Amino acid sequence: MNRATAIFAMTLSVGALDLARADQPGPDWMPAQEVIEKVLKSGYTQVTKIEADDGRWEGEGVKNGQRMEFHADAKTGAITSEKLDD
Repeated sequence: MNRATAIFAMTLSVGALDLARADQPGPDWMPAQEVIEKVLKSGYTQVTKIEADDGRWEGEGVKNGQRMEFHADAKTGAITSEKLDD
């Protein structure tokens, strides 16, 4: 392996580590279970998925009988956007 290839491989590895860290809840985030409770109180009848993504909670659930995708604020759990799940 030449030097350029080795540097490229190391750069990819470090980038992958940063991406993996980016999708973890921060220490000041509202816990996922509390976010689920807030989402259910806002009209959802079911939450089928919730995960940390891009500095916010991202989830899927059912509202008014329709499958929805939503984003929630990481610290407050308030829904910041929602749309029909494609």
